[in-house]
Amino acid sequence: MANRLNMLPEDCVSTILSLTSPADACRVILASSSLRSAAESDIVWGRFLPSDLAYILSRTHSQINFSSMKELYFQLCDSVLIDGGRKSFSLNKISGRKSFVLSSRALSIYLSNEQNHWTWSTHSASRFSEVIELKSISSIDIEGRISTQDLSPNTTYGAYLIIQVSDRAFGLDSIASEISVSMNECSVSNTAYLCPLDERKQLLGSLLYMNRRRMMEKLVVEGDGQRPSKREDGWMEIELGEFFVGEEGEEVIMKLMEVKGYQLKGGLIIEGIEVRPKC
Repeated sequence: MANRLNMLPEDCVSTILSLTSPADACRVILASSSLRSAAESDIVWGRFLPSDLAYILSRTHSQINFSSMKELYFQLCDSVLIDGGRKSFSLNKISGRKSFVLSSRALSIYLSNEQNHWTWSTHSASRFSEVIELKSISSIDIEGRISTQDLSPNTTYGAYLIIQVSDRAFGLDSIASEISVSMNECSVSNTAYLCPLDERKQLLGSLLYMNRRRMMEKLVVEGDGQRPSKREDGWMEIELGEFFVGEEGEEVIMKLMEVKGYQLKGGLIIEGIEVRPKC
């Protein structure tokens, strides 16, 4: 294949490669020194960048300097802050599809400005200037919204609540939280616990509070009772649900609620909600 492409003008080769994928272009760069210039051209990497690139760059928190479309592409594969630092944006390195993280400041969190219930602080592991930590409250209600116009079309996305649980956490597992993702008139619900599974603690709780736990479980919708999973960045995440982005712009509402247990809880740290393409 490389020999046949070598017979074509460089612009033609670039046009052909622009119809493939970022992963394919990188393979050509590594495999063929004679085609490297064509594979690294702005024709190729400009095609892999989002169609609303100018709008995205206008939203960045600080100016991005680049000398080529390829350099810009890989800069955007790293998380960049947008919208005054309240959100972050990135591209998937392999597919070029868009991802966003809505910071805790970009979410609607019940009583988030009440100092008796929540506190805002910096966090060394966060990409944002602030995260929010639950001090003490009986009801949790977290909501994030995003327009599908900001996302890559014809793509299935997942929504993930990014959290940590402090050493002084309490009451977070008394009852499962209700989670949902809604778009238009379609809504998918499930349940999740806010703490990783602790088998010893769960066994002790079952022995001491079995009747109460059974009564609590009847209050929430049926679901999987999923647990947080570890992320590569040191945080944990709970999948709130998934949705498909078509050609028309719609608003997606992502929620986590625990408003039926009426038990005080604290120690939950929230960085935000990530919306990223499903593998």
